[in-house]
Amino acid sequence: MKEQALFDKIDLHLIRVLNTVLTERSVSRAAIRLGMYQPAVSAALKRLRALAGDPILVRSGAGMVATDAGLRMIEPSASILRAAGMLFSDARGFNPATASATFRLAASDYIDPLFLPQLVASIKTQAPNCLIEIHALSAQADYYAQLAQGEIDVVIGNWAAPPQDLHLGRLFGDEVVCLVSQDHPALRRGWDGQSWLQSEHIAPTPTHPGAKGVIDEHLASIGLARNITVRCPHFGLMPSMVASSLLVMTTGRQYCERYVDLLPLKILPSPIEFPRMMYYQLWHERTHASNAARWLRERIKSVATGLRS
Repeated sequence: MKEQALFDKIDLHLIRVLNTVLTERSVSRAAIRLGMYQPAVSAALKRLRALAGDPILVRSGAGMVATDAGLRMIEPSASILRAAGMLFSDARGFNPATASATFRLAASDYIDPLFLPQLVASIKTQAPNCLIEIHALSAQADYYAQLAQGEIDVVIGNWAAPPQDLHLGRLFGDEVVCLVSQDHPALRRGWDGQSWLQSEHIAPTPTHPGAKGVIDEHLASIGLARNITVRCPHFGLMPSMVASSLLVMTTGRQYCERYVDLLPLKILPSPIEFPRMMYYQLWHERTHASNAARWLRERIKSVATGLRS
């Protein structure tokens, strides 16, 4: 039988009968579970046997067992039924308690180090069957293309000027401060703008070629540049590097406050005035009306608000 002709003879109801008969290993029990009369299930099984060219289910003593071909049909038929159940479920609504969606998000590690752990805990508590994929914002990542192509659902980070052609949700703003070792001379002598610029600074590796980051973008806009002597792609490791050196790390206060009780660090005000660092979540029109994606964005906002309070 040609493949197209075979597909034309298969419908979702037949797949449901197939999976139920195979898992129950009984036509009568399958009929009860399906809410069908037993002759109707027997007729469907006859059709399935003709399509498969295999008995699928055979008698063994007082019961029935699946043939080798039948055993191989159990997981594919279950997979088809799961996919069919998800096909229109998001359009009808999203029930986190029973949903089995996959949430894909890209996040900057410049954000509060408690954010992602608490977000994962919130999602898994309320949507235990959902999967979570966290992607890094790196020099190799084109988050706009990833959003448009469905590879990620939302991007979380800080931008001085977020892209105008993406949907945007503001999470919070933060004061720019400096994190230094408790032995840094600026704690004793103080500093002005010039001595701060000449200090040795640590900064994140740019997320894409030519990117400066919000700190250096602002400095460039007022004709200044700081002395960056260390670049690191792992923001979470930078406080430890600062604690054992005379490096200066300039970022949001909320981030810095997570480390001052863990490492020999102090927070100093920046002698150069910076705009507040603004953190956002961005998403594409593709997921704007999705109930599942909307639920994810609400969780992101809720966790961010909770961290601020």
